[in-house]
Amino acid sequence: MQNKKQVNPSAAKVLQGKPQPGKALLAMMLAATCGLAGCSSDEQQDEEARVGLRILETTDLHTNIMDFNYYSGKEDPTIGLARTASLIHAARADADNSVLVDNGDLLQGSPMGDYMAKTGLQAGEVHPAYKAMNLLGYDVGNIGNHEFNYGLDFLEKSLSGANFDYINANVYCADAQGCWHDIKQGEHLFTPYVIKEKTVVDAKGNSHSLKIGYIGFVPPQIMLWDKQNLTGKVRVEGIVATANKYVSQMKAEGADVIIAIPHSGLGSSDNPGDPAAENASYALTYVDGIDAVMFGHSHSIFPDARYADLPNTDVEKGLLNGVPAVMPGRWGDNLGVVDLSLAYKAGKWSVVDAKSQAIPIYDGANKLPLVAADGAIHDAVAQEHQGTLAFVAEPIGVAAADMYSFLTLVQDDPTVQIVSDAQIARVKAQLPANLSQLPVLSASAPFKAGGRHGTSSDADQYVQVDKGPLTFKNAADLYLYPNTLVVVKATGAELKDWLECSANQFNLIDPDSSAPQYLINWEGHPTYNFDVLDGLSYQIDVTQPSKFDRDCMPLNPGANRIQALSYTDETGAVFSGEALAAKEFIVASNNYRAFGGKFAGTGADHVVLELPDTNREALASYISAESQFNAVTGQYEAMVNPSADYNWDFKSITTDVPLDVRFETQDSAKAAAFIAANQQRTMVKVATDALGYAVYRIDLTQ
Repeated sequence: MQNKKQVNPSAAKVLQGKPQPGKALLAMMLAATCGLAGCSSDEQQDEEARVGLRILETTDLHTNIMDFNYYSGKEDPTIGLARTASLIHAARADADNSVLVDNGDLLQGSPMGDYMAKTGLQAGEVHPAYKAMNLLGYDVGNIGNHEFNYGLDFLEKSLSGANFDYINANVYCADAQGCWHDIKQGEHLFTPYVIKEKTVVDAKGNSHSLKIGYIGFVPPQIMLWDKQNLTGKVRVEGIVATANKYVSQMKAEGADVIIAIPHSGLGSSDNPGDPAAENASYALTYVDGIDAVMFGHSHSIFPDARYADLPNTDVEKGLLNGVPAVMPGRWGDNLGVVDLSLAYKAGKWSVVDAKSQAIPIYDGANKLPLVAADGAIHDAVAQEHQGTLAFVAEPIGVAAADMYSFLTLVQDDPTVQIVSDAQIARVKAQLPANLSQLPVLSASAPFKAGGRHGTSSDADQYVQVDKGPLTFKNAADLYLYPNTLVVVKATGAELKDWLECSANQFNLIDPDSSAPQYLINWEGHPTYNFDVLDGLSYQIDVTQPSKFDRDCMPLNPGANRIQALSYTDETGAVFSGEALAAKEFIVASNNYRAFGGKFAGTGADHVVLELPDTNREALASYISAESQFNAVTGQYEAMVNPSADYNWDFKSITTDVPLDVRFETQDSAKAAAFIAANQQRTMVKVATDALGYAVYRIDLTQ
């Protein structure tokens, strides 16, 4: 496979050395200015001008404006736009010409986002995310999938506070009565692209006018994920098809440089042509005319060494098929930087060199903040910060045991158990008579289980709810997203395949190898797709290959990781094998999973009940009901018991070889004590990895 675009290989290298706060920040950040902005060379002799353009990107902020963890109640130097702002200031100061874009997933994802959605926005009121971003002078923002979580009305009110352009090219109005701002059915819901004229300075100090085009995209799957908010109101086209339609149009309208801002992950290099792909950023690099791709959505980092083997990828310069591309993590933990060197020759601008990189706000290896927070950002959102603190402090009950997710990927655990218990309780109470005779199960997955094992700050992403009094922030920690309760009906045979897809969370273990083998499939399976089906009993045989990939597409059709699958009814009767396969079940889940259609037993044709409650509201209500608050005494008279029922386990491996199977979790005294007290199999810490995770050996033989 050949490069779609050729770039000058002479870009200056990033200055090397261990990052230190303050003095060496730019050294760890940026290529030497002359490397991309116009040092003299033989090939420049016939050019009229050479200009450097720096493109800065934030993505997936999820309303983490403050460098503060609302779940722990402490300052957190690993997250927050207040910290990223300092990188923005430094990167701008080091470049003659720069622009700043945001990729989306801005309005939801932290307690501040929930607080603002609950309180609502009054006319003229500015959302705290935009209070901060307006101070930083963003040029363009893109719409992410989570922007739709609170409905179109809240989105419209929020966007009205942004002092910069918003773009999205693949979402259209579908309402026959029309949409906001007098947009008619069939028209774009947002401005599809903008071409903005910018005065830039060349290497000799001369000014030029540069027309920069920006185009944005969102995954078509929003129609599944936010079905209740979007059905009949909007429709969505594929990302790549939309790009092919409009990029050439942008060129025809005079865009000198085109920046694609897809809220979309990297995607497939083997099959980049899927028209409905959720993750299509790699595919966009094949679209002629795109000069840079500023992407996000999957909370990962590019460029990074883990992508070194991706076809036609240069992780040193951050190029995909010769196109500079960057994905700067999530929650403000990195700033994306793309440096373009533009030459003006024969009446047009062209990219002659490029480099991209993601710049961290925190040195995880040394546990060292690399930047201070921007005090102006703190001041701008001080009122909303205090409101959020009060919001998350509202009491909801009392827990009888700690709820930590340190072991959630290797055994049944309390953080998933309590969600399942709450979902089952709410669905049983709401189930119509025609479904009330069917067994009720729950599908729940860990949302905070070490992040994506992609950055050092991911090692802190675990649920840590202590026993004792519980507040709303604990419910938000246990259930991160504002999903709604949706119920599906499925057979036992479908549920087996549902679990087979979930079991892709684990790597294949060779029972005849004594070499270290890592259990958790971080790269190939997000933890939010590791569903536990509570109400069934089963084992996972990791010596068999996975039957499905992360999207439940067949990998090994004959594989059977799910073993000893059974259901025991209220009379004690046990169903397994063919009897279980034929039996029908009700499964409490969320709107993302139920309407997603990827897992067997899900999809619109399986949905039998949609509840107005969010899963988090159901959880908070369950905790309150179990805790039994006495309004007369002002005391709780009971406690909710989140103890895991251990309905699943790994199938023990029979082997004559001393196995060394390992998994990663948080490296802390709290995690170590919890593991020691709660391990169902023997677990021994053997190392700490480069990202700061503790590495444990787990005995799968007995």
